[in-house]
Amino acid sequence: MIKIYGMSTCPDCTFVEAQVKGDSRYEIIDIGQHVKNLKAFLRLRDTHPAFDGAKRVGAIGIPCFVLDDGTVTLVAEEAGLHSRPTADGAACNLDGSGC
Repeated sequence: MIKIYGMSTCPDCTFVEAQVKGDSRYEIIDIGQHVKNLKAFLRLRDTHPAFDGAKRVGAIGIPCFVLDDGTVTLVAEEAGLHSRPTADGAACNLDGSGC
């Protein structure tokens, strides 16, 4: 099962979530729904190099995909999904840009 860390208020996350609705191959983990979800995500974000680029530009790093083999990626296509079109506008960054 592919785990997807995200938030219901993130446009990139809701775009991905719509694609996997009802698909048992994916598990959505909303980091804003419960502190245990946030802690699990922060543990991953703080230690995994897949987030280095996101942190460098002030992005949160969601949606995040943990593939069946343990691979961590921020690229929806690597999880068999589509990314939100860039023409739809930038997602939110920690610095407030793109919101």
